[in-house]
Amino acid sequence: MDLDLRKLRYFASVAEHRHFGRAAEQLYIAQPVLSRQIKSLEQELGCPLFVRTTRSVELTAAGEQLYEEAQQILPSIAAAVRRVHDVDEGVQRLAVAFSPGLHVSDAIRAFTSRHPDVEIDVVPARWWEQDRPLRDGRAQVGYLRRPFDETGLRIVPIGHEPRVACIPAAHPLACRQELTSADLDGERMLDTPQRRTLTLEEKFELIASGRNIALIPLGVARSYSRPDLVHLPVTDAPGIETCLAVVADRPEKLLRDFLEIATATLRRA
Repeated sequence: MDLDLRKLRYFASVAEHRHFGRAAEQLYIAQPVLSRQIKSLEQELGCPLFVRTTRSVELTAAGEQLYEEAQQILPSIAAAVRRVHDVDEGVQRLAVAFSPGLHVSDAIRAFTSRHPDVEIDVVPARWWEQDRPLRDGRAQVGYLRRPFDETGLRIVPIGHEPRVACIPAAHPLACRQELTSADLDGERMLDTPQRRTLTLEEKFELIASGRNIALIPLGVARSYSRPDLVHLPVTDAPGIETCLAVVADRPEKLLRDFLEIATATLRRA
């Protein structure tokens, strides 16, 4: 079968919102039209994608798999279309992915001072899939934190970033100047195998509620400060390695120039 990309976009919106009405608003179409398109996609695939009740919309196992595939397919196609337009219009473009709290702006400024005609895009990389923008074509280079899947990537180490304890402002430890790992023994820690969060917003809300603590990169702490949270250095916590990453078989001179300039700039920073 030929997969209709429009229907796939419609499906991805419903899967994201878990709500036909909100998805229809985002897509600027009527809800009955959206419902018919999703039903048509399910008929074409030969399997249900959603479990619908009067109160909720949930993905089936097949829907979960299609949503995972769609999150790779749709950005990849959008990036390919952009590249086609760039070639047609004679535009040179470089897209740089970055992990939350890592600042690549100094490197971009240094690069554009030597290559003023190159268009630069920045692409946020979600912490649980930092390599995704490199693999789906949305970015040619990433400023990332290890660990991530390095298969097929060339890695250029940059440095090490300290980790700090993010704790509720009312926590007994909040009055300390610094902590050790032993101080955190017995605390409810986030981002352990038993308790993981997807978004930073979710993480910080859980911590601010008073029942959790997390070790986070210093850059994240500085970029997402809020009055109900305190960030304290943990003197014996291992640092996080930062690096530049590119797909291993990308030989473009523009990309090599960016790597050279960004490596020198970010290491100095």
